[in-house]
Amino acid sequence: MNWQVLGSAFLMIFLAELGDKTQLSTFAFASQSRSPLSVFLGASLALVLSSLIGVALGGLIGRFVPERVMKVLAAVVFLGFGVWTLVEAIRG
Repeated sequence: MNWQVLGSAFLMIFLAELGDKTQLSTFAFASQSRSPLSVFLGASLALVLSSLIGVALGGLIGRFVPERVMKVLAAVVFLGFGVWTLVEAIRG
């Protein structure tokens, strides 16, 4: 177990999720639900499964694609989503 990697992964995901649409959706759902524990468990399981998929695919792709290429692809995808969101916001 690499504790430095564990801590870095925790901190990165924790900070990225603060105020994110996932957290806001969970907040809204919990505020309307009469079972906040069920919302917590469902949201937690969803995040665990989503992370598991990300780790599995990342580990698999990391064997075949160089890190630099992955960084460039990630930047292009995020930029694409940003442009798409901006265009949608302008269109109304």
